[in-house]
Amino acid sequence: MKIIESFFIALRSLNANKLRSSLTMLGVIIGVGSVITLMSVGRGAEASITSSITDMGTNLIYLSSKTPGVQGMMSMASPAYSFTMSDVQAIAERVPSVIAVAPTIENYVEVSTASDSTLGIVEATTPEFETALNYPTAEGQFITAKNVAAMDMVVVIGNKVAATLFGTDSAVGKKIKVNGRQFSVIGVLEKKGGQMMGVSTDSVVIMPITTYQSRLFPGRMVRGEDAIQQLTVQISNTNVADIVSADITTLLTQRHRITVEGKEDFQIMTQEQMLSAVKQVTLILTILLGSIAGISLIVGSIGIMNIMLVSVTERTREIGIRKAVGAKRKDILLQFLLEAAMLSLSGGIIGIIGGWSVSWLIAIVSKALGYSIPSAVSVGIVLLAIIVSVCIGLASGVYPAMRAARLNPIDALHYE
Repeated sequence: MKIIESFFIALRSLNANKLRSSLTMLGVIIGVGSVITLMSVGRGAEASITSSITDMGTNLIYLSSKTPGVQGMMSMASPAYSFTMSDVQAIAERVPSVIAVAPTIENYVEVSTASDSTLGIVEATTPEFETALNYPTAEGQFITAKNVAAMDMVVVIGNKVAATLFGTDSAVGKKIKVNGRQFSVIGVLEKKGGQMMGVSTDSVVIMPITTYQSRLFPGRMVRGEDAIQQLTVQISNTNVADIVSADITTLLTQRHRITVEGKEDFQIMTQEQMLSAVKQVTLILTILLGSIAGISLIVGSIGIMNIMLVSVTERTREIGIRKAVGAKRKDILLQFLLEAAMLSLSGGIIGIIGGWSVSWLIAIVSKALGYSIPSAVSVGIVLLAIIVSVCIGLASGVYPAMRAARLNPIDALHYE
């Protein structure tokens, strides 16, 4: 019964100072809202990137060029291209369980017509790219082996590129310019969603790799062969991914005449390893963002403690009267703890609603801009925010409550 009575006393006390209570809750509202927003955006980004990787296809192994001796993420930023078409042929013919090998060179390009232009990402490749990375056409056809052999000036464009340049009209058969060179559109890809290299996966421009190497960005190895940036290997089963990776490493080490371990000019990553790396990076990012937002909660807790100390000072005479008529120390302690908890809990609930609303708005805006970041406000995040807000309120109210409970009733009654 005393708990219920203390609850209503605390409620009346907070209601008597509405503006002060609202401003005190503001710190908790901002803190909890920030945590909810940033953690949900982090989770949403992870889901978006993971979906983009899995949508590329299944049973894949990725080989990327790197500077020999350089480790970590810097190894993937190498300007040197390590592979050749003879490497592609050797992997396809000599490594068991390999279904297809798709060589790829990626680059940012300007795609334009006479009236419109947009930023795209060129994928210079071969016909194997369509099945290996799951890029079916919605209209027209994909590039063929004949297009690659003849170095044809043809492209297959993504759904977003087609919509930007041609609206609702069919893009097949139309002419576009890629970095100033004219190409014929022979196909339009199905809509995929997601991102790649910071650009929507629907903004791709796929062309024959030989056309790219001879007409747009020529680049040759020391041996005189055309250089390739990366390879995507489709295998028969994910269970043999590690074995195939080891076989490819052995083969390329021999072909590239690498004699010292750690001096490889390539890097191999299975789809599982890529997903694991993405989840690890996004987890660290989410924790970092959540920690930064948590600073607002600390500020909010200081505000609650400050206001509760002021409240104790203002209500010293009231505390003395309550003690004089029989209130015990634990009753006074409970009352002030309840007031602090109610402040933080109310702020936490409002912050959760606000954080969810902001994350939902971010999801809508990002989708409209072509960057899909879904809202991922989970029950776990909400429960964590509620528990943290209540704990902060209780922790912030302990000292003021203990100070109030320790007041001498006689001194309190004489306080003016």
